[in-house]
Amino acid sequence: MLVSWQRCFARRLRLRRIDIVLGEADPPEERGKPGVVMELQTERLILRSFRGEDVDAMAQLFANPDFMRFSLGVFTERNKTVEFVDKVMAWDRTDMPSQFAVVLRGQHAVIGYCGFHHHPEVPGEIEIGYRLHPDYWNRGLITEAARAVRDHAFADLKLPRVISLIHPGNTPSRRVAEKNGMKIEREITFRGFPTLVYAISREQWLANRDAS
Repeated sequence: MLVSWQRCFARRLRLRRIDIVLGEADPPEERGKPGVVMELQTERLILRSFRGEDVDAMAQLFANPDFMRFSLGVFTERNKTVEFVDKVMAWDRTDMPSQFAVVLRGQHAVIGYCGFHHHPEVPGEIEIGYRLHPDYWNRGLITEAARAVRDHAFADLKLPRVISLIHPGNTPSRRVAEKNGMKIEREITFRGFPTLVYAISREQWLANRDAS
């Protein structure tokens, strides 16, 4: 049964709970146990929780220099991808806001991710972070995904605010944050790089929604 924060408030954004079996990306003691996938649906996309079987697809994405632009660099070892998938699946198991795998409706291939990050460098903050396969850039897809995640954060999870951490030179990601209703709050140094902190509160989101 879905708890209250898992209920969706809009027609074009639907949230589902699906039983799964945990796999490769899980710790050995967890593999084979039943788990839960949370799924957001938009007009063109399905955003679902990660599965162990996504490691191969994500390893290819993390090895792509364009996909990993404005990051610490590509992943050259498979275990780094396994660590990423395992981390977000662990967040799912403990009911923490987590990342979603991005899939086009009617297809199965994972083309990116969009969801929540938790960084020790910015304690108390929850980031909406996103990356998309370059073949799907300039179609508004990641904006669609980011808006769904933002709405999920405020309508379902009742988070007080969310941020996005973006390099000043990353113009496309800055545009996504702006279309998501976020504004620059401050500039920090994050993992050795200058970083803009975009933010939006639940109160601002409610005001924007009521005004539209």
